[in-house]
Amino acid sequence: MSIPALNILAALGVGGAILWLYLSPTRVSLHLPPGPKPLPILGNIRDFMSLEQLWVLATRWRDQFGDVCYLTVLGQGIVFLNNAEAVTTLLEKRGAIYSDRPYLVMTNELIDAGKLIIFEGYNEKFRRQRKLMQHTLGPRSIPAYHPMMRTETASFIRDLVKDPGEYMDHTRKYAGGLMLSVLYGYKATHNGDEFLRLARECMAFLANEVTSGSGVWPVDIFPVLKYLPAWMPGGGFQRKAAYWKKTMRRLADEPFQHSKTLFDQGVQTVSFCGDALQGGIDAEEDDIKWTASSMYIGSSETTISTVSHFLLAIISYPAVLAKLQLEIDTVVGRNRLPDFEDRPNLPYIEAVLSETWRWGVPAPINLPHRVVEDDVYDGMHIRKGSLVLANIWAILRDESIFSDASEFRPERFLEEKDPQILEKMEPRKYIFGFGRRACPGADLVESSIWLLLVTMVATLDLFKPLDDNGDVIEPDIDYGSNAKFRIPSRFKFDVRFRTSQAATLMESGQ
Repeated sequence: MSIPALNILAALGVGGAILWLYLSPTRVSLHLPPGPKPLPILGNIRDFMSLEQLWVLATRWRDQFGDVCYLTVLGQGIVFLNNAEAVTTLLEKRGAIYSDRPYLVMTNELIDAGKLIIFEGYNEKFRRQRKLMQHTLGPRSIPAYHPMMRTETASFIRDLVKDPGEYMDHTRKYAGGLMLSVLYGYKATHNGDEFLRLARECMAFLANEVTSGSGVWPVDIFPVLKYLPAWMPGGGFQRKAAYWKKTMRRLADEPFQHSKTLFDQGVQTVSFCGDALQGGIDAEEDDIKWTASSMYIGSSETTISTVSHFLLAIISYPAVLAKLQLEIDTVVGRNRLPDFEDRPNLPYIEAVLSETWRWGVPAPINLPHRVVEDDVYDGMHIRKGSLVLANIWAILRDESIFSDASEFRPERFLEEKDPQILEKMEPRKYIFGFGRRACPGADLVESSIWLLLVTMVATLDLFKPLDDNGDVIEPDIDYGSNAKFRIPSRFKFDVRFRTSQAATLMESGQ
């Protein structure tokens, strides 16, 4: 989180406003959730300036203060929910008051990202965009995209065998390319495609700069700072915001313009924008454009994290791959590729997918919800206007639910357990968002990832490589500085087709 020097605030004459905020009677409230001791005026700014990832910090606060923790930044309350019960009760069952987003000047005004549904408040525009997304990405719509998934999957497998070292780029092309087809009728033919690059750049600055830490910038607390010229000391955020805004608008405008060009040329496409432009969707153009951009911008990171963790697990736990291949050979055979109608008969691949999401935790902290009314949970006062974040990492690594939580053990999802425990174990309850803000595209993402993983298992052998001396090269994993997504650093592995028949099937796409 960017924190300009306090003397700049004083120079702007807002020091008195800060003092009023701190001394206001509403600042003190009994029975707030426990948390780290705040500094006068600044609150817990220093607690958020650690180099550790936010979910690691939040888990430490849980260990010190309990499952619900409270911090402040310049008077803005921030609540962390660290267990399944609190998340389910507040973000799901009480979704009527916990589904709003904070209005942040940096996000909503300076970079214009408030037009994306992920940042939109819980209002009529949000409901319009969500309805449009459900029209395109709801369960009944998914079969229409199966041919696209099969085509992109075959392309991914061929790319992976040809150059396994670039598996992240192949995955990004797979996920982004699929969504470009679904949304705009556009075909990305290479990893350097400009639309893929734009999405990657926008997601990078949204995750690692705009919403990093608590996601609250000084300009969000003191809106007068938005008038600070970029050339003045402390005005660097204005230069960043201007570039980010331009890039966000390019991402919204340029792929949509591609769809409009196809429409003007009389080319019909099976796509969200194509359907809308042909009159199949009743909506304003601005809603269509920004809804499409909302669906596209977040399409890659969950898939990249999932595929990366799957590959890491498969080479680290070779017995899992052997068991997967045995199941597929028994159910599907080797004369064809697995397909969606096989899914109910492949329980172990289902368990592996669930364990990959649990073990990998693609997005360990959700984007903040905003509570719109004062509330009480477990005897603690949740103040109106507080930002509420779910520590998904802590939930999916909870040893009281997942024994040996650091181990990759898919069998845990096949064991008989109490139904309430099984419900808490389900990673889909957490990784795709909560309540009224749950991702409408979850069905498409899950279907596409399932097909990708099951096809890899059916056609490929994956294993740790050997060095020149014949010794196994172990993965050297680092999770870097990504503030929102948990993606392991690149690691080496070897890959080959299981059989010549598998290679032939992938070349023909059958």
